Amino acid sequence: MKLPSIFKTASHQRFAIKTRYYDPIKEELEERTSRIKKELEEEGAIASSSEEESARRSSSLKGSFSSHRGMKHKNTHVFNASTLIRTFLFLSMVTAAFGYIYLGPVIFTYMGYGALVLGGVYFFFKFKRKRTNV
Repeated sequence: MKLPSIFKTASHQRFAIKTRYYDPIKEELEERTSRIKKELEEEGAIASSSEEESARRSSSLKGSFSSHRGMKHKNTHVFNASTLIRTFLFLSMVTAAFGYIYLGPVIFTYMGYGALVLGGVYFFFKFKRKRTNV
């Protein structure tokens, strides 16, 4: 009895021949239809297959590029929210690394106070703006 496993174990290679069947009636029918189709194309009774195919292809492509509005442009403004947050985090990590090297663990206290002051200023102006609009 085989235990379940997350790894695939190698199995024996099996040789399988896909048999091909020759159907003489089908072969003859296809040959006759292609011959009759070619004769009708020469007479002009039906459109040629290449013309038909090109008409079908052009109709499926017609207008597909003009209706495409293009890719949406990314907002690359400097004050984009995600860009600003990433920049702020990068600068704070660099400041923390160099501050720890030069000042020691005291830098984290200074950075905490700085973050509190900046947060207070941000919320002060945010709430002040809301009060003036009301």
